[in-house]
Amino acid sequence: MGRIKLAIPANVIGHADVAVRITDINYGHHLGNDSLISILHEARVIWLRKNNCTELDAAGTSLIMGDLAVEYINESFYGDVLSISIAAGEVTRVSFELFYEVHTTREGKVIPIARAKTGMICYDYSVKKVMSIPQELKDILRAT
Repeated sequence: MGRIKLAIPANVIGHADVAVRITDINYGHHLGNDSLISILHEARVIWLRKNNCTELDAAGTSLIMGDLAVEYINESFYGDVLSISIAAGEVTRVSFELFYEVHTTREGKVIPIARAKTGMICYDYSVKKVMSIPQELKDILRAT
């Protein structure tokens, strides 16, 4: 089986630090894959908030996730603080990619945990249809 290998774009547009909680730990005594996805969601919400946006109002559009890819690299444990860099990828008329690079530092050593990509779709809940990306959101995605 071939493994996913994600290339993270260089244009980092956001950053968040999120601590691994005890409820994020699975029966293998490490961060569960489902919890990592929730942590990526938290990082995205932090980034949006820093840009005066939410998932329901991102410069005039709502956001829904169209796809997700995760490359797991190393285990993470309770007490780790995950440092998450967010970069923008391809931007289309109605969607955009966000890439996440996740690492932690233990005993002075930086340890990569995961890389991920989400495909975000602009959506108007009032008419239940996709919509064009607002210019303000395009500008946020281009910020470096």
